[in-house]
Amino acid sequence: MPLYSATLALGSVSQLFITGDAIASSKNHNSCSVSCVFNHINFSKLSHKSLCKKRSSVFAASRVSNTDNSGLVHDTSTSTDEDLQEARISADWKVAKAYSDSGLIYEGMIEGYNGGGLLVRFHSLVGFLPFPQLSPSHFCKERGKSLQDIAKGLPGSLISVKVIQVDEEHKKLIFSEKEAVWSKFSEQINVGDIFEARVGSIEDYGAFVHLRFPDGLYHLTGLVHVSEVSWDLVQDVRDILNEGDDVRVKIINIDRVKSRITLSIKQLEEDPLLETLDKVIPQDGSVGPDSLSTDNSSNIEPLPGLEAIFEELVREDG
Repeated sequence: MPLYSATLALGSVSQLFITGDAIASSKNHNSCSVSCVFNHINFSKLSHKSLCKKRSSVFAASRVSNTDNSGLVHDTSTSTDEDLQEARISADWKVAKAYSDSGLIYEGMIEGYNGGGLLVRFHSLVGFLPFPQLSPSHFCKERGKSLQDIAKGLPGSLISVKVIQVDEEHKKLIFSEKEAVWSKFSEQINVGDIFEARVGSIEDYGAFVHLRFPDGLYHLTGLVHVSEVSWDLVQDVRDILNEGDDVRVKIINIDRVKSRITLSIKQLEEDPLLETLDKVIPQDGSVGPDSLSTDNSSNIEPLPGLEAIFEELVREDG
């Protein structure tokens, strides 16, 4: 490797790209971890200067002492190049750990994909972003496409992620786009908000639904529990909802610690039991206090419409 190439390669480790959103999100994290990132940048620069001096001296020495009888110069700096590469990789693992600890958002280039997810460049390292950690905006934007088909069009594009696992010993570097998106958009939602949404996966216990934001993209996902699908008894969510259905939902709970959103479909509809009560019980005040008198318990008459309520309840399953 030429000297200038090695210099540029090592120098790139200090060129951390930190977005405005990342700096803003860092306010909610340990400030020490954030400072560690920037301290590490300075450390990398100093190490870079030191290693470059070492590289230059070795290179110069090789030109003087490593000649044969023909006068040809032999470059014996291979070990130094390897040292530079190892130093760079070690430094980048430390940077990745600092990102993980601080919760900063990193913007990396997608370099490829495999059967389980995307390959994302992190300086001299390549990390992995599993498909389940992708934002729902990808597959909601291209309905009907498989994850593999969607992944084919992503290499070469930038993606905002959080580092969620760093294991240098076992060479594991895992990213999540979902967590980065949560940091950006979760502050825009509140309990009681109503969203247009799209049904994603369906389980026995409920349906995962993607919320559409004003920009037209589906950034966050919440759960509609089976009990919140309909006022009627629901035995199987699949009898009512299908993957890809467009629905309206109401946010009924937000767990900001666990990054979970609970949604309801039925709370946007009138409770049929209350509608029945409105119909069978007079609302004009015709039921006076005398009808509730207990002076003569043997002549107590049931409230008007009570029999109709019983009949309605009997017809309801459960």
